[in-house]
Amino acid sequence: MRMVDLIEKKRLGREHTKEEIGFIVNGFAAGDVPDYQMSAWMMAVCFMGMSERETSALTMAMKDSGDTVDLSDLPGVKVDKHSTGGVGDTTTLVVGPLVAACGGTVAKMSGRGLGHTGGTLDKLESVPGVKTSVSIDRFKEIVKETGVCVIGQSEGLVPADQKMYALRDVTSTVQSIPLIASSVMSKKLAAGTDAIVLDVKTGSGAFMQTLAEARLLARTMVKIGALLNKKTVAIITDMNQPLGLSVGNGLEVKEAVELLSGKIEESYPLYEVCMLLASHMLMVSGLAPTEAYARERLKHALASGEGLRRLKCMIEALGGDTAYIDAPELLCQVERKLSVTLEGEGYISAMDAERIGIAAQMLGAGREKKTDPIDHAVGLVMHKRMGNRVEKGEPVATFYVNGAERLDEALAMFKSAFRLSAVKPPHAPMVYDVITN
Repeated sequence: MRMVDLIEKKRLGREHTKEEIGFIVNGFAAGDVPDYQMSAWMMAVCFMGMSERETSALTMAMKDSGDTVDLSDLPGVKVDKHSTGGVGDTTTLVVGPLVAACGGTVAKMSGRGLGHTGGTLDKLESVPGVKTSVSIDRFKEIVKETGVCVIGQSEGLVPADQKMYALRDVTSTVQSIPLIASSVMSKKLAAGTDAIVLDVKTGSGAFMQTLAEARLLARTMVKIGALLNKKTVAIITDMNQPLGLSVGNGLEVKEAVELLSGKIEESYPLYEVCMLLASHMLMVSGLAPTEAYARERLKHALASGEGLRRLKCMIEALGGDTAYIDAPELLCQVERKLSVTLEGEGYISAMDAERIGIAAQMLGAGREKKTDPIDHAVGLVMHKRMGNRVEKGEPVATFYVNGAERLDEALAMFKSAFRLSAVKPPHAPMVYDVITN
């Protein structure tokens, strides 16, 4: 085979064989296929797409390009949850401990934040002492002890995806459903999971900005799971505004602790999405026959404090100081807090979640490049949501600030994310669809 012939084949919209896809992925991972040829092939995929069979073959080739994790010696169904990326999305720190408190086994490998989206590892590491780089043996020990553990992805896991992802980021080939689906699913399969619950975001702060795109991505990933005999559920949730009120690493951990402590009302969007994700994690684990039964178990884990205890146990096992979980306000100690107002008054009729995430990034809560340092304490807390009324001069958020290098830029970015109107907008759902196999 020649790579140039395979590029032409996909450029003409023809379907690859399993062997051809293996040749492409393995060649690129080994360095035999140069970046410029892989870029050309991925651009052809962006324009011409891939069949379900091709996407499944790509997923398996990427999974098999490196190490895999064997979790068969852990008890029960190993369940994982994955979000396609969002703003104020701290669900992993809530649903993992809650599912573990209900008898589930949550062994999860997560990533870091990049751009306007947050990363679970950065949030965990806002707790002093936490180390998310641990051996697989230690990872499994923690899961056996607590029922839940979240660590960083091993360098040897899915190396083809790591190389492809870096190349996609600089060649404008990120927005491809087959490439996104295979990237997500290859990592989950390599990590040894038995069942997967996917949180597919749609809206201004998501990669899939339309509901149609989100549905197509969700269905693609669910079909891959079915073809590979993995129980897979995809839940499509809104990302036209931050999921929680807090955006920033320590601030989001604080919000997660507050939810697990029973201090957040059931009407709160973060609460609802967490309960829905956790319910489906219990169902695919065989621990709950219905969503209603799952919710009752989860509510008991909240009320009893067992969910919070599991989070503390995981934090302690990863070397973290649990005093910061007992007093989470210590995670967001900053030089100053700044109230932010908007010009004019009216109802919030639209938000741009991406701009809000970028504003937090400019304060130091996120990174533009993977090597950028972050400040775990800074960020912002929203006081208003879509549909809320804002009076003239009324604060809509509080900025948590250390330093002022990009403060003006962050303020301008944040304020540009809002649109006010005289008429209250119709209610927008937080959950659009649940797709199962």
